[in-house]
Amino acid sequence: MEFLRELFTFMRKRKKYWLMPIVLIMLLFGGLIVLSQGSAIAPFIYTIF
Repeated sequence: MEFLRELFTFMRKRKKYWLMPIVLIMLLFGGLIVLSQGSAIAPFIYTIF
């Protein structure tokens, strides 16, 4: 969690707001990968792609 706090502090101080959508998309895809590992949701996620 410290890494995320430092990342957001960096973006705020350096005004790198364009990084926020990239980080959010990476977190979204990471969540999809975690959910698709052996769950009942996996067949539905695979149909999206």
